[in-house]
Amino acid sequence: MTAYALLVEYDGAGLVGWQRQPNGMSVQEAIETAATTLNGGATPLATAAGRTDAGVHAEGQVVHLDLAADLPPARLRAALDFHLRPHRIAIRAACLAPEGWSPRFSAVRRHYRFRILNRPAKPALEEGRVWHVPLPLDAAAMHEAAQALLGKHDFSAFRAASCQAEHAIRTLDRLDVARWGEEVVIHASARSFLHHQIRNLAGTLHMVGLGRRPVSWPRELLEGRDRRRAGQTAPPEGLVFLGVDYDPPLPWVTSDRA
Repeated sequence: MTAYALLVEYDGAGLVGWQRQPNGMSVQEAIETAATTLNGGATPLATAAGRTDAGVHAEGQVVHLDLAADLPPARLRAALDFHLRPHRIAIRAACLAPEGWSPRFSAVRRHYRFRILNRPAKPALEEGRVWHVPLPLDAAAMHEAAQALLGKHDFSAFRAASCQAEHAIRTLDRLDVARWGEEVVIHASARSFLHHQIRNLAGTLHMVGLGRRPVSWPRELLEGRDRRRAGQTAPPEGLVFLGVDYDPPLPWVTSDRA
């Protein structure tokens, strides 16, 4: 067997998320099905750096795949990309996976972006890719509130009830909020996140941006560790899995000329 790493982009709309589900097509199932023809007819197992929910997008998901075929990474990338054409899933790059490497456990840091379209008019071109908030948001206040959440903490107030992590201790390295024209954009980075952590943080900061809660409120929620007191879970369509850092970086190949 040959171990490969894949750099994957996908539109989460219409998919049930990364993980196989009985109620619809997942990113995992689509990739495994596409790889079956390259694996002697047997369905391989694809594992990812992070499981995304239904409706969440990715620009830089990283996937591990073991195949019986010994193909150059550029040829594998092209073949999988071809077989995935019915889906809005693209294999951006591939490489041979280092010995002992895991997309999940070898990750040094994961990066996400959450986009809020902040204008009265609903989205047309960006529908399904942003959270539409028609009332004005104070991005500077949201950013100030976010800085009090950086560091190592118990993030119980911002984890989903269905979260299966053993504990809620996480180290948040980055949580920046900035206005880009009509958009308010949140960037978050950490080695790992809890289930719904970023969407719950976005929903909480949204209340600060509306002026309905003070800048000090998210920190008070953090210390209180009570999810019931925090803001709503922001919708999935605003969230994008940007990428993963590894040390050393993976030697991605995009084509024979790369």
